[in-house]
Amino acid sequence: MAALQIDIMKVKQLLLLKTRKVSNRKIAGEIGVDRNTVNHYVKKLKSSGHSFSTLLNFEEAELQKLFPSKEALDQDRYATLHGLFPGFVNEMKKPGCTRQHLWRRYKQEHIDHYSYSQFCQLFSDWLESKKASGKLTHKAGEKLFIDYAGKKLQIVDRSTGEIREVEVFVGILPASSYTYVEASYDQSRESLVRSVGNCLNFFGGVPQAIVPDNLKSAVTKSSKYEPVINKTFRDMGHYYGCVINPTRSYSPQDKALVEGAVKLVYQRIYYEISNMTFFSLEELNKQIRFLLEGYNSYKLQTTGISRFKQFVEIEKGQLSPLPAEPYKIKHYNRAKVQKMGYVYLSSEKNYYSVPYRYIGRHVEVQHNIDTVEIYYNKKRIATHAKSHRRGNYATVKDHLSSTHRYYQSWNRDFFVKKAAEIGMETTTYVAKLIDQQTYPEVAFKRSQGIIALKNKYPRQRIEAACKKALDYDICSYRIIENILKNHTDTDPGQEQIKHEIKPHENLRSAANYK
Repeated sequence: MAALQIDIMKVKQLLLLKTRKVSNRKIAGEIGVDRNTVNHYVKKLKSSGHSFSTLLNFEEAELQKLFPSKEALDQDRYATLHGLFPGFVNEMKKPGCTRQHLWRRYKQEHIDHYSYSQFCQLFSDWLESKKASGKLTHKAGEKLFIDYAGKKLQIVDRSTGEIREVEVFVGILPASSYTYVEASYDQSRESLVRSVGNCLNFFGGVPQAIVPDNLKSAVTKSSKYEPVINKTFRDMGHYYGCVINPTRSYSPQDKALVEGAVKLVYQRIYYEISNMTFFSLEELNKQIRFLLEGYNSYKLQTTGISRFKQFVEIEKGQLSPLPAEPYKIKHYNRAKVQKMGYVYLSSEKNYYSVPYRYIGRHVEVQHNIDTVEIYYNKKRIATHAKSHRRGNYATVKDHLSSTHRYYQSWNRDFFVKKAAEIGMETTTYVAKLIDQQTYPEVAFKRSQGIIALKNKYPRQRIEAACKKALDYDICSYRIIENILKNHTDTDPGQEQIKHEIKPHENLRSAANYK
């Protein structure tokens, strides 16, 4: 069977599973592609001369170079064949019927048919999946099913009495049925990622795959064969070292387990707290955790042992270790590199440098609470610590051209020293001007203008102008320039220059600079 083209995130999932020595057949089921495609990709990866572990750390652009572009399998063609499989099963029960007979009939009736080898492979895969779903067995440590309960709980605002409905997240490890439950304000991407992190922390480890029920906060586009996972959730899976494998739309076999768990949560948790009032999410979750302990300790009728005991005996040891810190949600933005070599992160109102050769290019900015990473054509070109001060410029000097590096030497001390070359009054005035500004870069340009006046006027006049202007509430280049132009620095009797800027509560008085 010809190999299908798969996206680079699935290649990374494949690499992750290969580092764990998972078979190609198993990987095909985990990432949702046929086994021949997995075989093809594994062969290509091996021929690269790098280990799977090394390839896992490649940038997406580097990894993409290993694979030529090919057409994806036509979904409609597969759907047509898939619809014939149940009838083929009945035909195969007849004496003398072989797959060759079935394929010949299928070939005659469908112009856009698969080859015989493709036909056999797809039929075998379908039979295997039906066999597996019929047994409803799950390997320990293999999957975590997650979903939100359809019914909501409530909290009450203590001060206003307002009732707010909250969502309830449910996670279950199917091999042991060990369950986690927590309430959250909503089903947003941030809330889902936080709940998954809390869930994994509760279990004390990470399964091979997380299976969301096509949640909007996890899945961008639902599909029976290949759902599209949003970037944040994919990145979270990669961080924890597990595959994100959504349930198939309209597939009862995929949904039954977690929906059964939700039904039991209604009986064992919802009912127990139905007459209680909670004034915060923390209070509600504290009671949920208390009831959850009893729920997981309750002996199952089918096995005679509790979910917790099953978890400890068969599943806990099969989970992978947790990272040292929980995943921090990433945000993704598109931006254009500005003329000075900076990317503006609008959500934080900060600037981050990139190598100057990318000026004018459109880049992707990935950022969490601690770090900002900037990518061009999927290649990381800059990394910065996240700044939480608005208007800040985060700079790596090697990123800047020689012209831009000169501007990076600008700071308060730089301009105060330059002003001191003119005199004490100018020094005091420039210091006051800089300290009054919310954004230092604006003050630096104005200070540069005042200092440049020495090329046009005697220093004694600039000193006199600055001394006179210190009596004003606002400092600016324009005030000094007007004093010098109008010669009011030499006329002590002339009325002070009026201006329209009014005093502001954040401005310091002139006395602070004398």
